[in-house]
Amino acid sequence: MCTFVGSLLSASILAGVSLCPAAHALSLDPPQEVNPRDAQEEKSDIVVTGLKSDDGQGRVTEGGALGPKTLLDTPYSITVVDKDDIAKRQANSIAQIFVNDPSVSSSAPAGTTNWWGAQIRGLGVRNYYIDDVPLLLYWGGDFPLEPIESVTALKGLTGFMYGFGSPGGVISYRTKRPTAAPLLTTEIGYRTNSIFYGRIDAGGPLSKDGKLGYRLNLAGEKGTAYNRAGVNRLVGSLALEYAVSSKLNWYATATYEDSDLRHEPFQVYWSGYADTVLPKVSYDYGKLNIANSFYRTKTLSTATGLHWSFADGWSAKLTYGYTSKLHHSNKMFVYMLNQAGDYEGNAYNFAQLDRNHFAQAMIQGAFTTGPLRHELVAGAAYQSSPTKFGLTDYHWGNDFNGNIYQDQPFRVTRTIRFGTDVSPSRDRQEALFLSDTVHLGDHVQAMLGARYTRYRLFDLDADTTTDSGYRTSAVTPTVALIYKPVPFLSIYGSFVEAMEPGSRVGGEYANVGEVLKATISRQYEVGAKYEHRALSLTTAAFRIERANTIDSIVAGARRLTQDGLTVYKGVEAIAGYRVTSDLKLGLGAVHLDPTIRDVSAGNENLLGHIPGGASKWQIVGNGEYHVAAIQGFSLHANVRYFGKAPTDDRNLLFIPALTLANAGFQYETGIGGRTVTFVGNVNNMLNAKYWTQTNVGEGINGSLSARVAW
Repeated sequence: MCTFVGSLLSASILAGVSLCPAAHALSLDPPQEVNPRDAQEEKSDIVVTGLKSDDGQGRVTEGGALGPKTLLDTPYSITVVDKDDIAKRQANSIAQIFVNDPSVSSSAPAGTTNWWGAQIRGLGVRNYYIDDVPLLLYWGGDFPLEPIESVTALKGLTGFMYGFGSPGGVISYRTKRPTAAPLLTTEIGYRTNSIFYGRIDAGGPLSKDGKLGYRLNLAGEKGTAYNRAGVNRLVGSLALEYAVSSKLNWYATATYEDSDLRHEPFQVYWSGYADTVLPKVSYDYGKLNIANSFYRTKTLSTATGLHWSFADGWSAKLTYGYTSKLHHSNKMFVYMLNQAGDYEGNAYNFAQLDRNHFAQAMIQGAFTTGPLRHELVAGAAYQSSPTKFGLTDYHWGNDFNGNIYQDQPFRVTRTIRFGTDVSPSRDRQEALFLSDTVHLGDHVQAMLGARYTRYRLFDLDADTTTDSGYRTSAVTPTVALIYKPVPFLSIYGSFVEAMEPGSRVGGEYANVGEVLKATISRQYEVGAKYEHRALSLTTAAFRIERANTIDSIVAGARRLTQDGLTVYKGVEAIAGYRVTSDLKLGLGAVHLDPTIRDVSAGNENLLGHIPGGASKWQIVGNGEYHVAAIQGFSLHANVRYFGKAPTDDRNLLFIPALTLANAGFQYETGIGGRTVTFVGNVNNMLNAKYWTQTNVGEGINGSLSARVAW
């Protein structure tokens, strides 16, 4: 181990030495004015000693149309995970990012393509944003984490804050921004079985007056993952900020990832399964893939904007963004058949280009009317999302059969074409939103808000834009009341509606191309948030009503249809307590009581059933301990319980309950006048063998890295 750590350190130092001229070039004259808070934040990027406190529920987060608010002043349940926590646990998937939040999970293990995997409160997440700009991520892979400052999970409905979207919630990424002082870190790392990665994070002022700053992140990884998948990724990200004046600031961000994931384990469907007990889990991953399968993506996210403080207490923000994701799929899906491990296998070949153009103008400010203080937010948004799918070249068929305990000799030999000029479509949203948070004295806040959205779906041909005839509009309101008896405690109740647009059915269904109608969802929530001294606590009780989507077999064909209502009732609580200055413990739980209601004739057998994929219980405990005898050395661990969950609405087959444990360390020390951080983690440290809703589980795997701050 010492030899390996030494080689990691040497490689990281050598990588940094090659950048020494750049590091010296960044040593510009200091800005005339430096915000002490910014300087402290950048210092924490370079040197972290002892116990670093966080802001907890007092931190400020961007809430879409709500604008920036502290979590204590937001009447919804929100979890924010920052870059330090991501780096400490070496997270590289949605499941690992939110492992300490029982309400957020993903059935897609690391080293696989995230395909319908992420859930919040038992509902699938379909809404992803990068610097407030939408990006399709709910199938086809996660967003790269190397350039990310924080990841936020907004739980529940998002109609007012973000517009159309499914009621599972929002996962929002915030990219790293320029630093007030010069910054340069290099990192070399390793993941089992044989993935090596390198990262560079640089930032600072580009002008002597400090008005123009930059942040550059470069990263790459290549090798074979614990599950025999071949990983090959390159990531680049650049952020710029310019203080045009003391009142006007401009920013721009751009992130690009080129990912080629080869021969990953099969994606699993359970809809045709004949038994009630699952096959015995095998982590012989070489028998769970097709050797020449692959999933390639090219992801681009850009955003630019202006922030103008045009009057005392008033500001305006203008944002424009463009995101795109190009998919080239030679991915394998299997329908598990029985407890013996037999399956029917399908190859899914297609190309799809998803794009989003997004523009938003927002004004917010504060004013008083008599004894009342108002916080007003008003704005308009436009979103156009053109998609090109290679319908002529796409292939979905039963190309192979086999058994999970036997080698699979099948190889794709046909010519795969990745054209995207056929079957283009585009949806468009135009929205107006307005909210007013009224402070009724020092302890009570009432919030009223509404968003009007007009939605259209177009089918395109080679020469013209054809209106498909699918259009709808809706006003989605939100109403909330917050009571703060003391500044560090808020008790809230909220109601929100959201419209879910009519999604187009995907290629794995017999009714491919059909557009499901738009539906209205509703959420009722009451909760409390507390952040004071050693205790951080959030609790919420909620009820979510959503139109049901049924994945069913009709006349031997798999179809996706809408029928009935699903109701997700639940209670969640997350607490963190600092026992001593060196020891912090956390505990969280969510209990769901989800049911299917109001189905039509022919589907009565679904009444009262649990919606597919929803687990009634999830519980997580975690801890972090700073070893006083070794300065800069800390240990962290978590244990998470997942209750059993049905594979579909019929409730004939359940994914069994399971418990996973993870542990790691972080050691910060000085070597050669530089701060060096060693990080190591073991995931599924007890090597629990399990199935998920979509994949075979994540076998024991580890990672180790050395990071040098120059």
